[in-house]
Amino acid sequence: MAKRDDPETIGRRVQRLRREQGLTQKQLAEPAYTPAYVSTLEAGRVRPSDAALRHLAERLGVAYEELATGRPAHLATDLRLRLTEAQRTLATGETGRAAELYGELLAEAEQLDLADIRADALLGLGECALETGELESGRRYFEQSEQALADAPLPARVPALRGRAVAHYLTGELRYAVYLFESTLDELNRSGLHDPDALLLLYAGVIGPYMDMGAHARAAQAAEFALALAPQAGDPALVARMHRSVARTLLAEGRIAEADASLAKAAELYRHLQLRTELANCHWMRGYVCAQNGELERAEQELRSALDMLTAKRAALYTRQVAVELADVLHRRGKSGQAADLLRDVLGDLSSERGAMHAAAAHRLLGIIAEDARDTEAAEEHYVRALSLLERAGAAGDLADLCRLLGDLLRRTGRVEAALDVYRTGLGHRTAPGTTTLGPAPAQPPL
Repeated sequence: MAKRDDPETIGRRVQRLRREQGLTQKQLAEPAYTPAYVSTLEAGRVRPSDAALRHLAERLGVAYEELATGRPAHLATDLRLRLTEAQRTLATGETGRAAELYGELLAEAEQLDLADIRADALLGLGECALETGELESGRRYFEQSEQALADAPLPARVPALRGRAVAHYLTGELRYAVYLFESTLDELNRSGLHDPDALLLLYAGVIGPYMDMGAHARAAQAAEFALALAPQAGDPALVARMHRSVARTLLAEGRIAEADASLAKAAELYRHLQLRTELANCHWMRGYVCAQNGELERAEQELRSALDMLTAKRAALYTRQVAVELADVLHRRGKSGQAADLLRDVLGDLSSERGAMHAAAAHRLLGIIAEDARDTEAAEEHYVRALSLLERAGAAGDLADLCRLLGDLLRRTGRVEAALDVYRTGLGHRTAPGTTTLGPAPAQPPL
């Protein structure tokens, strides 16, 4: 809700509108108020109540919002209509254009002091930054969106919280990302704020960090929760377009409240459409589980499904994450050449600041492929690079596994003392996933 103007400004506006309508102070005041009250109000010596402003707005033939803020009532709705256009643009993969639209909306919302639209524009800019891998910028946008919604209920803040957690995750700050996800889930579930859309965002988002920390049981449970919460809305893009068309018609007829309701439905559907990225993680999780169970053909199918969903949305960092898992399955199915090509593509788009965990996983797997080809020099180089990336991210379980691989290679090539040092490093990182690296599992939702 936009902030009301000061009493003097409102008073001058009431006086101007009254004179334009040809009304006396007595005619404007009756039957609820006195001419003296209107005179005092027009002089700016009293702060009118909401009830008084609504009465005066009705008598003057204008909307309450226009009388209180000086802005036409349809202005905020026009901006919300443009907001759904930006959401549609992002959901269909045109990230650069979406960022332009969100930037324009942010500037106007700040100029007009419209906090809710400002928060949504910042959220959109954060999502655009995640898509393009500008993680630090994305985190700042999400933080600003949270701050703009500081007084709103927790479910309204969840998209920004989730975005911030994902930004931390993709920069390799796994434990902090999990903390943000789990503490928010706990607050929602334990306080009875069982908002399905908020829960879906959080459960889908936490799968990646869980997997990278080795908390596979929690990842599997989160994936099943997310899939159970996923909306069954047919083609959300079509339904959203319908709601936007309806909103335009209602707006043209001056039916602003109904137009707002249609736009709210459209915005929610576009948010669901963006969840293709999150739900792709559920297919990735299933593929991982199948791979662990030796069901390699089904694992490849699930991972290719996830990769197709992500590629269609141009979600670069998430696509690389799934590509590494698919490369592992391809290697285990005897398609090592395909796997190595896929991994080299992944490394071309990643760095220590941008997708460190996925870069480490790619180097680890390339090391294994090189070892199988008896190229121990290349294998050692890949393992050392992976080790450096994992140490920065603090991924204890993966570090222990990598130390074992590197230690075994060093031992086989006759460097026993160096191998012992690496093994000792690995023992220092051993941990039981889900115990020392993570606290108690978050409360469960009432599905």
